[in-house]
Amino acid sequence: MLPNTGKLAGCTVFITGASRGIGKAIALKAAKDGANIVIAAKTTQAHPRLAGTIYTAAEEIEAAGGKALPCIVDVRDEQQISNAVEKAVEKFGGIDILVNNASAISLTNTLETPTKRVDLMMNVNTRGTYLTSKACIPYLKKSKVAHILNLSPPLNLNPLWFKQHCAYTIAKYGMSMCVLGMAEEFKGEIAVNALWPKTGHSLLPDMFLDEYPDLVTKKTESHGAVPELKGEKPQSPAEQRSGAVEETFRIVKDSLTDDIVKATQAVFQFELSGEDGGTWFLDLKNKSGNIGYGEPSDHADVVMSMSTDDFVKMFSGKLKPTMAFMSGKLKIKGNMALAVKLEKLMNQLQAKL
Repeated sequence: MLPNTGKLAGCTVFITGASRGIGKAIALKAAKDGANIVIAAKTTQAHPRLAGTIYTAAEEIEAAGGKALPCIVDVRDEQQISNAVEKAVEKFGGIDILVNNASAISLTNTLETPTKRVDLMMNVNTRGTYLTSKACIPYLKKSKVAHILNLSPPLNLNPLWFKQHCAYTIAKYGMSMCVLGMAEEFKGEIAVNALWPKTGHSLLPDMFLDEYPDLVTKKTESHGAVPELKGEKPQSPAEQRSGAVEETFRIVKDSLTDDIVKATQAVFQFELSGEDGGTWFLDLKNKSGNIGYGEPSDHADVVMSMSTDDFVKMFSGKLKPTMAFMSGKLKIKGNMALAVKLEKLMNQLQAKL
């Protein structure tokens, strides 16, 4: 972690979506430097599953050494943005840094993305970033350390990143285009940059970053196939293990512990096509856990669809979940955060498979 230098002491940092997550983490880091933090977010009451409100974030920021101004802001509402900017200037005398962090996500394909969700992503990610920047720029231009930082990705035009979640990609790339345009428009007055953090989870992939650049140039991707990585030979049908799915689930069952169930708290359903396929479930929510053929007795929190061969490869570590998901070999419906938890179990099993 970068050390605090004190360079942000007395600076006013306006952060959207700062009540939790990356936005709050940035706020706390700046607060340790002595910065004034404007928490521009819409969460005013505690969520049953997501901790943090603008008021609890303000308490943490002040405890860390900064000054806080919690403001109720839905970045889709231009008036709320304007009101928060005015309050920030009134309280702290100006704005030095804007962090456009607020974002909406839906990793769904074109036919499975409701119009309401499309509008949400476009209005929060692209439009919200644009409007918040527009409202802050007159005050940023008066600052000696004027910066805009957007939490947005590099503009990677590899079709892979559009294929499975076109609407989300468009919305996030809109934020990145704001960086390109405003950096040039306000050159010499305001530094405008983007930051795209790595997730650290392969089921929530590091979107828009080509880990294997050579894959971009291979046309097999356009046909829905993922090129084999170096050191991995394609299997012929004769080389595929008989009963591999049952064996994989048997090893999973033998590896279940009360701690795993307690830490996961989710029911997974697998829709597998091919030999030994069909519907399987993995219950990591009830009692000591359970697996079985058929649908689970409880509603599945996550449904994963893929071929039996890819299922075995993924659990044994021969196929990265990122590539499986991005190429369409793995389709996920339900709670993505719970899908990430399953990855931890995969990592534990890979030594046994």
